[in-house]
Amino acid sequence: MTVSMVKGQRISLEKPGGGELRQVRMGLGWDAVAKKGFFGSRSQEIDLDASAVVFADGRVTDVVYFGQLTSQDGSVRHTGDNRTGAGDGDDESIIVDLGRIPVHATSVVFTVSSFQGQTFNEVENAFCRLVDESTGLELARYTLTGGGAHTAMIMARVYRNGPGWKMNAIGEPTQGRTFQEMLPAITTHA
Repeated sequence: MTVSMVKGQRISLEKPGGGELRQVRMGLGWDAVAKKGFFGSRSQEIDLDASAVVFADGRVTDVVYFGQLTSQDGSVRHTGDNRTGAGDGDDESIIVDLGRIPVHATSVVFTVSSFQGQTFNEVENAFCRLVDESTGLELARYTLTGGGAHTAMIMARVYRNGPGWKMNAIGEPTQGRTFQEMLPAITTHA
């Protein structure tokens, strides 16, 4: 059963019936707003990029994005860059093997940014979802609403909570075409 998350909500990543999740996939999806013109509407391409920033006690230890598809230890993998937002379902995915994340790592923050600098006013149907990779079951979904003049969004955070993991829907708009430009804002959620 999917939990529809709201901004700031936290959920446990414990499997129904007990046990911890081992692998999760953070899927991001979006569509470009159709441009209306004199001869009707036409679709445009929006290049949003998903990134995952791994933290240990507030300090960046690794990053996964379109330019580095796998973390240094192999625990976090990006499945590839979608430069248009075309198609149904997840446009970009990042798979996290929670059991392989180094013990010193405390959280993974997921972001999305507009590489060409288009604002979220030009994006619709944007969502972030967490899936149990072993079963394919969607655990949580966070739907972005409202557009906005920002070029990036800090979507969610998966963080250690005792021996297990929890997810926090963040949904904070920010500016930046890359995770590097967003880093000051991302770090506040480490």
